[in-house]
Amino acid sequence: MSQMLKSSGAMGIATLLSRILGMVREICYAAFMGDTRVAGIFIFAFQIPNLFRRLLGEGALSAAFIPIFKAKEKSEGEQAMWESANAVISWLIVVACAIVGLVLLGISLTLAFAKLQDDTRLMLELLRVMFPYMLLVCVAAVFIGMLNSRSFFFIPAMGATMLNIVMIITVLVIAPRWGETLETQIFALAFAVLVAGVAQAAFQLPTLFREGFRYRWVSPWKHETVRVMVRRMIPGMFGVAAIQINLLLTTGIAFAMDGSIVASFNYAVRLMELPQGVFGISLATFILPALAGLAAENKMKEFSRSLSLAFDYVFFLNLFVGALLLVLAEPIVRLLFERGAFGAEATSRASLALMCLAPGLVAFSAVNIFARAFFAIGDTRTPMRISVLCLALNLVLVVILIGPYQQAGMGIANSISSTLNAFLLFAALKRKRSDIKPDANTKNRVLTGLCVLLAAGAAWKIWEWCDAWLGHDSLTARLIVVFLPLASAAAIYGVSALALRIPAARDIAGMVSKRLSGKETA
Repeated sequence: MSQMLKSSGAMGIATLLSRILGMVREICYAAFMGDTRVAGIFIFAFQIPNLFRRLLGEGALSAAFIPIFKAKEKSEGEQAMWESANAVISWLIVVACAIVGLVLLGISLTLAFAKLQDDTRLMLELLRVMFPYMLLVCVAAVFIGMLNSRSFFFIPAMGATMLNIVMIITVLVIAPRWGETLETQIFALAFAVLVAGVAQAAFQLPTLFREGFRYRWVSPWKHETVRVMVRRMIPGMFGVAAIQINLLLTTGIAFAMDGSIVASFNYAVRLMELPQGVFGISLATFILPALAGLAAENKMKEFSRSLSLAFDYVFFLNLFVGALLLVLAEPIVRLLFERGAFGAEATSRASLALMCLAPGLVAFSAVNIFARAFFAIGDTRTPMRISVLCLALNLVLVVILIGPYQQAGMGIANSISSTLNAFLLFAALKRKRSDIKPDANTKNRVLTGLCVLLAAGAAWKIWEWCDAWLGHDSLTARLIVVFLPLASAAAIYGVSALALRIPAARDIAGMVSKRLSGKETA
């Protein structure tokens, strides 16, 4: 059994718990504010500081910092390792505080002197409250990277639950009592973001303290670790996080058109992030320290084998899930979100966006894995260049498609640009190092595609039959219309993949069997 699968699987369990809570949070959001313009304004305002979580906590800072942190431990010992971590934290605090201060000053001056539309003013007022979240989440990102380097994956992945728990409590208990209108109540969520940021960073500290970490100021200005990390991190922001940058830029265009487009597209994105985070990001986070270690020891055959295996697991799981999200988008959105302020028309809008995003699920996860392979061999420029090209393509497509197709156009643009991003990273990786062969298992991937077509076709037909027979008015009917096709498709996919002896299917089945029999611990 692959150690990669077991370790990333443990992290995936933690991520699954966090993502489930995140989905509960989105369900609460939908019932509270639907896909209204106020919902879109809050989502767009939160995406700006939250971008730093996605860039840093799941991306560039960890990707740049982990190899340096791990190398320090191997070459100079634990004392040098902790000193380098403190230098990075000191640098981060200073830089983040400066950025936060400048942004808050700019927002305050704009609100005081500029003539703004009501939606823009509300967005800036919310952003002024939430932007300090950037500092908190950046510090949490360093803590997470340190724990990942020390082979802790479960606790860091669970940190995101703090945000979800705080926001759920706020929506259910505090926000309805914050004021009379939604425009006033939404500020309760903005202040809750700051509370959640403190909780996310604090959640990592007990484990770090047990490992021996103690923070102390280390001047970062001439520190070698800081210089190397910054040099790698800046291009890495584009290489690892093209999806998130795409999302923010396209959301800005949508916000300029209609805030409700932002909200309905966001619900579709959240449904995509559940499978992407559970396995795609979990595996990509685990694989960076492993690949960095293999590259440092010049074990390129093992490097290539690990990379190919990681992509096989992502391809096997996310191709199947993406196909189900495509064919079952409408009943899934209806089951999860259609209540309270979220009506039938909102379901149609969000499900259409989900159908357009679903074909890109494999590419979204592959970008994370291939970009981390470049980081592991010390190349941050290639992912940056490829991502800049794909960002430009995405913006062009959004401008063309968002007018006639609205949130569906945003989904199409993101799927196309991310697929191109993954393909170009894949090709560049092969061209850069002939001893890296991420396409070593092409035959198994073709067989996987055939199994997915069979399972998705069955899910589509069963959904049509259940919907015609039961309708979707009651909760019981909605549950059956979603879970009977899902269960049937999963059974068909698993049996057909095992019958064709696809290695990823056998590995996953073996791991599940051992866990259920109690022969293996997490």
